[in-house]
Amino acid sequence: MTKLLKLLILLALGGLAAFFVLRWLVQQVSPMPENLGVENGRLAPCPDSPNCVSTQISDELHGIDPITYEGETADAHAAILAILQADPQFTIITNTPTYIHAEARSDLWRFIDDVEFRFDETERLIHFRSASRLGYGDAGANRQRMEKIRAAFQASS
Repeated sequence: MTKLLKLLILLALGGLAAFFVLRWLVQQVSPMPENLGVENGRLAPCPDSPNCVSTQISDELHGIDPITYEGETADAHAAILAILQADPQFTIITNTPTYIHAEARSDLWRFIDDVEFRFDETERLIHFRSASRLGYGDAGANRQRMEKIRAAFQASS
């Protein structure tokens, strides 16, 4: 084996080891926020950073429309839960009749986003919030995720 080939192998192994260490570190510096859940009928507000969307915020950067549903809240809840459970990126953290909190992890770096749903039985709306735990931008990942969930929910109705 030539010296160049040995060097290339060592560099590749070192790069691979560094990738896994950095991926592990991302998870270690991403503790669950303390402001999750429903307080006074509302989900937590989004931070100023663009890596969050919420149906309970009206600004253009963060705002997104809630999901409407007909019929029983329990059926809408079951449909959202089934969508989340069918996708391996999601881990259900909290599941009550009117609230779901799940963690969504990105494929490569395993960044954690918190995804929350609040079921408004009176208005027949599913309010939601999706926010990154780490970083500033998300290249629209939270908005895209929630629109994908909306489409799946509408397709199941």
